[in-house]
Amino acid sequence: MLPAFAPYLVGGSVSAQVYKIKCYLIFMRRYPHTNVSVVIPTLNEEKNIGRVMDEVWRFIGRRGNEIIVVDGNSEDDTVRVAKAHGARILMDNIGKGSALAKGLKAARGGIIISMDADLSHKAKELLLIIDSIRIGYDVCMGSRFMEGGKSEDISFVRMVGNKFFVHLVNFAFGANYTDMCYGYRGFSRKALSRLHLKEPGFGIETEINIKAKKAGLKVIEVPSVEKKRAYGTGKLRTFSDGYQILMTIIKNWIGIA
Repeated sequence: MLPAFAPYLVGGSVSAQVYKIKCYLIFMRRYPHTNVSVVIPTLNEEKNIGRVMDEVWRFIGRRGNEIIVVDGNSEDDTVRVAKAHGARILMDNIGKGSALAKGLKAARGGIIISMDADLSHKAKELLLIIDSIRIGYDVCMGSRFMEGGKSEDISFVRMVGNKFFVHLVNFAFGANYTDMCYGYRGFSRKALSRLHLKEPGFGIETEINIKAKKAGLKVIEVPSVEKKRAYGTGKLRTFSDGYQILMTIIKNWIGIA
């Protein structure tokens, strides 16, 4: 698997290309290939999951890598489609957080990625997230609200809520995040062992942000473009899940999480 900057190796004068190739070879020696696990929680995503997996395989390759689909007892053919596209299947019907934590724990790769099943995450961004972990970051978080990122899907109410949670977490924990409730992330195996994730629902991303900061992990945000969901309806319930996220922040703030 080539690093994210590989497309820039071509072009320019002969001497410039030689210099770029030398830089590439130094990168590959210093940061050797590490197997990748991609964890995708699903619930009734039969029309999306096959396309998501095809795109992921195209960018990470199948050799030594894996896609783990953690399904919440879908009523459609999500599991069958995921199996047909080469996924390891786990089952968990408690909530997104529980499903994600189960998949992260079961992952065999040295680099573990979480992403959504609705085609809202661009698979080509995997390379930047993976390279960020390869060069030494513990956690890499996609951000829709830093320069170069955007969302084509978020509603005004959800955007306001997300910004409120970002400011609250930054204030309470001395962090400097630009996004909070977004599931496109990468982790080193060492980092996951220090997070001790407990949130069963949509508070899981906020819990990751908070515990990564409290654990002193080396975190980087990278710009990410969130596309509109391709098929079906989203599972996030704006107000009830927003309350759950707020409770996640409060529990971690007062030290009972």
